[in-house]
Amino acid sequence: MSVQESIRKLDSQGVPGREIARLLDVSRASVAKYSGREDFSPAPPAPLARPGGSVLAGFDDVIEGWLGEDERRNRKQRHTAKRVFDRLVDEHGYTATYSPVQRFVKKWRALNRGAGEGFTELVWPAGTVQVDFGQAEAIIAGIRQVLHIFVVTFPFSNMRFVQGYRGETSECVAHGLRTVFEHIGAVPRHMVFDNATGIGNRVGTRVTETKLFAAFKLHYRSESRYCNPYSGHEKGSVENAVGFLRRNFMVPEPEAATLAGLNKVLMARCDALAGTTHYRKGLPVGELFAQDVAASLELPGVGFEAVRYESRKADRVGNLLVDGNTYAAGPAFHGRMLTVGLGHDVV
Repeated sequence: MSVQESIRKLDSQGVPGREIARLLDVSRASVAKYSGREDFSPAPPAPLARPGGSVLAGFDDVIEGWLGEDERRNRKQRHTAKRVFDRLVDEHGYTATYSPVQRFVKKWRALNRGAGEGFTELVWPAGTVQVDFGQAEAIIAGIRQVLHIFVVTFPFSNMRFVQGYRGETSECVAHGLRTVFEHIGAVPRHMVFDNATGIGNRVGTRVTETKLFAAFKLHYRSESRYCNPYSGHEKGSVENAVGFLRRNFMVPEPEAATLAGLNKVLMARCDALAGTTHYRKGLPVGELFAQDVAASLELPGVGFEAVRYESRKADRVGNLLVDGNTYAAGPAFHGRMLTVGLGHDVV
């Protein structure tokens, strides 16, 4: 994913295809393929696996996992390319040569080399969003329940958007961001997150994103970054917005027949914030927000389908276990390999 993301990032910045190919050491055909692709939505796996074109097909996730875990180890006890090769042979039945492994490790390290921790700037440019979750109660179809409220703020203009979900999964994050993007008709260039909740795992200062969220970023050509641990001040805009929206939009607890209906009401109330005045700049929020939109990227021609596909073997009664949750396919499917598509609110 990292090479594809780099191609689309440079393309969104207007870098010519020939220059992208030179900078990333890839073919111009690859640049054209990934910069011109419109849809990166996940697709259900094919019933029959096709042989991969690379000898490392099927092993790349294993290698990336090992190299990612190295980030928390002493530098003298990290994997060399030779050690990666030996483990693939001993533990995973790898039968090809050493050279492809050596090239893969070298490229991975080049693309994942950090530039230092540094500090997140406190003056935010237009076209940047901060993203976070909070919690609030609502009454849906007569039942009081705790919702995970997904908040997206534009710190340059102080424009804020909120949607309610029943969880904090990568499917919820991708769906919520797509909803906001399509509502405003643009894609922010930069997304800042407090941590990797729902979209990845953090080990120390390194965040490994889920495949679904990585595909989401490729689809929209947007970039992500994460605050330093225990540094909530780096995303003060969205933290303040969570409290503001909870106090002003959800007191008393809102009532709706469906969660989708509640989210429509919340979005309309967010739009009304454009008529307020920026607390520091003294200008209308809507006027500043127009600059946010102008500094953002265009929407792709196809919306991202936030669905994660998992394959599992059904047990004797036709149940499948995914992420600790049981899904019933029915006795007729017992013993069969099945694919489950997990969306933000539907299976």
